[in-house]
Amino acid sequence: MNRARELYELTRVRVLLFVREPEALFWVFLFPIVLAAVLGFAFRSRGVQPARVALVEGSGAEELAAVLAKDPFVEVVRFAVRDEAARKLARAAVDLVIEPEPGSPPRLTYDSQRPEGENARVRVRRALDLAQRGDDGVPVREISVQEKGSRYLDFLFPGLLGMNVMGTGMWGIGFAIADTRRRKFLKRLLVTPMRRSSFFLSFILARLVFLVFELTVLGLFGRWILGVPLRGSLASFALVALLGAFAFAGMGILVASRVRTIEAVSGLMNLVMMPMWLGSGVFFSYERFPAALQPVLRALPLTALNDALRGVYLDGDGPRAIAMELGLLAAWAVLTFGIALRIFRWE
Repeated sequence: MNRARELYELTRVRVLLFVREPEALFWVFLFPIVLAAVLGFAFRSRGVQPARVALVEGSGAEELAAVLAKDPFVEVVRFAVRDEAARKLARAAVDLVIEPEPGSPPRLTYDSQRPEGENARVRVRRALDLAQRGDDGVPVREISVQEKGSRYLDFLFPGLLGMNVMGTGMWGIGFAIADTRRRKFLKRLLVTPMRRSSFFLSFILARLVFLVFELTVLGLFGRWILGVPLRGSLASFALVALLGAFAFAGMGILVASRVRTIEAVSGLMNLVMMPMWLGSGVFFSYERFPAALQPVLRALPLTALNDALRGVYLDGDGPRAIAMELGLLAAWAVLTFGIALRIFRWE
């Protein structure tokens, strides 16, 4: 057989083997289209986006609202109390807070470390200056947020912890189950009296041992090096982390319940986690998405975990204050674990 014929036959075999793998066809052809669509929607070019400015109600608020409404690059969100506006600023849901003060210049509060905050300050100053029709402009009091717990870094850190819990639960467990099946070890377990639930729980408990060390190291790093405050109790933090770990462990087990190859489980993991990376408020608030999408985003387990962690870290919330998020995490854990028990196959 000459070299050309040899290469032709080998290449033909490779192509046929590839075509007979539906997982490979999906991840090579369909998944890139899905990825491009999701990323294109999340980061689509929509022109210059308006700065989201929180206006606190009070004497003079109507005049400020009328002035800011004339600038198409300023979106005004009104709040009755300052604390709620400050909370939205800390959660990166707004870029700047403006407060009217009778007899004094309005006060602008923003995070100078965020480009969005500095951009909002410039736009608001410009709108107020233009309203004076060539005068020296409206005097304002500017306050750059420096208080720990109100910075963008403080918003970001709990989201990174949540993402770590998700990765530990899904990759650490789902990948391990898929690898066990690939090595034909599950077939040997089939003839034992072991329960499926015990098999799954052993993976979860093993990951929890490592998760304790991971969160301890990350938490100490955030507290001592980054200065991120933990205003809630350690018990509340541990409860949130535990429910989050069970929720994502259930998802990891569910994803790995039927897959036969490492490539397939890797692709499924990415497919499941990608919407949460983008829409669960890890790097920016999910309130930036269209209002119609926000109920869906709030139902995601990573959104509930991030909101609960931020409540404990930034607001000092206890279990009662974050009961809805804890209930959502528990529901995800029970639902995914229950479905995995029903559809799991040893072979």
